[in-house]
Amino acid sequence: MEMRPFKPFGAVSALTLGGGGLGQIWGQTSREEAVATARMAVDCGITHFDMAPMYGRGEAERVIGEAFKGADTSRFHFTTKYRLGHVDHAITYDKLNASLTRSLATMGIERADLFFLHSQLIEDGHVLYQLDEHRDRLATPRSYFFESVIPAFEQLQKEGKIGGWGFALGQESALEAVIASDTPPSAVQCVVNPLNSAGNIAYTTETFDGRKILEACKQHHVPTLAIRAVQAGALTSAMDRELPADDADQRDFDRAGGFRQLASEWGETPARLAHRYALSIEGPSSVILGVKNREELSECVEAERTPRLTDSQCKQIEAACA
Repeated sequence: MEMRPFKPFGAVSALTLGGGGLGQIWGQTSREEAVATARMAVDCGITHFDMAPMYGRGEAERVIGEAFKGADTSRFHFTTKYRLGHVDHAITYDKLNASLTRSLATMGIERADLFFLHSQLIEDGHVLYQLDEHRDRLATPRSYFFESVIPAFEQLQKEGKIGGWGFALGQESALEAVIASDTPPSAVQCVVNPLNSAGNIAYTTETFDGRKILEACKQHHVPTLAIRAVQAGALTSAMDRELPADDADQRDFDRAGGFRQLASEWGETPARLAHRYALSIEGPSSVILGVKNREELSECVEAERTPRLTDSQCKQIEAACA
């Protein structure tokens, strides 16, 4: 598998095994199959594993702990996350440290190479487009992030518990402000798919522009990892769960009919073509996968082994999603 430059690790595999599928967020699997999938990822050349306690209430991290129990993991990199929200300054470090400590113990590792904020960054006082009644649980205000969260991350770094820190989604202006600041993140997880959509997790603003965040990271030389390559199943052949017609992910699936037609014309499966697209976009060092079994992983590995798409082909794919 291609190894790409990635400042936090030096280099990283072009594909990263994420925890969403292993934690059964994207359809059911078994612990046995999930463990086999993690071990297969190693055989395929994957060196990075991106987990979080929210993926199946710790299930994804338990899978990693079982998959690598007793193994030499020195050549691999592990990341985890925590949905901090907005808590009192006095307990910010304690909340982050407690979650991190549980994650490390569950995965059987001593240090997380990256620790990501799993709540979404917003401007102070911003009213969420959806779910505002849960704002303190789901979102982290920018001033609080600078004043309390970054110092807590830096303390964890000094203690040797994490190698660096980062974040993913939120209100564009808040994300851009931190990316451009004197204390930028070690890495950012950026939405990369031809729909340019984060689906139903884009609840901070009515329209979230993932490409805008990726460009900000490129401009300020902040390393990136691609997420949502198949946009929660919207860019696959069929959704793996029942959703109401007005669900954002279902609307994306309906909008992607032209993409599926193009994939068929090119002799590709939609999921494979979506991963080829994410792998071909300039900027991200690795594409984080949400696969739940070895069959899905194989399809992604095949995509990685296929030549990268041209700019013209990528634009054609984007047009099919318009």
